[in-house]
Amino acid sequence: MSHAIAVEARDIFRTFEIGDNRIEVLKGVSLEVKEGEKMFLVGPSGAGKTSLLYTLAGLEKPNAGDVMIDGKSLYRQGRVAQAKTRNTTMGYVFQNFFLMPELTALENVLVPAMIRGKRATERATELLSRVGLAERVNHLPNELSGGEQQRVAIARSLINDPKIIFADEPTGNLDTKTGGAVMDLLMELVDEKERTLLVVTHDQSLSGSGDRTVTLVDGRIVD
Repeated sequence: MSHAIAVEARDIFRTFEIGDNRIEVLKGVSLEVKEGEKMFLVGPSGAGKTSLLYTLAGLEKPNAGDVMIDGKSLYRQGRVAQAKTRNTTMGYVFQNFFLMPELTALENVLVPAMIRGKRATERATELLSRVGLAERVNHLPNELSGGEQQRVAIARSLINDPKIIFADEPTGNLDTKTGGAVMDLLMELVDEKERTLLVVTHDQSLSGSGDRTVTLVDGRIVD
């Protein structure tokens, strides 16, 4: 494993305004994730895990602080440069899959490559085969089980060969057996190319399979 820092949070603060209430979700979080490291973010519901993951992934701008990706500031970039970084450097797997219902499995996997202007049908087909869906490439999401939809999402996250994969409760909508199989698959695919993986999970049994577990409580890292 490289000792270079892939992702760094620098004193991140994140607040939300709901009516007259100001809710502090992240309270000065600093964190380093090394290249090739598999890190799991755990903690009670409402601790700020998903907000931290989304902030590290360029999806939610912090109120204060910064995120460094490969040593470069993510939030000091312009919007176009930021979008390019997200598309080329990062892959995403979400709890709710976020597949486009009118697109086939193959077409869903191709979306990030199309945004990048790449023709990648062969790679997408290969990835779907790799995640056990060779016979399902032309199926729509509503013709797939939850586990199969999440496998499509994993294939989609890898289509641009990103250096960093962000996964937010990737097994949250799956039964224990299916969730375990999906997590094993994600870990295996990440290991093959020594990619960096950040996972938010409420499942303590899953978190033990990473290189490091970071616990967030009330917007702060506690260990």
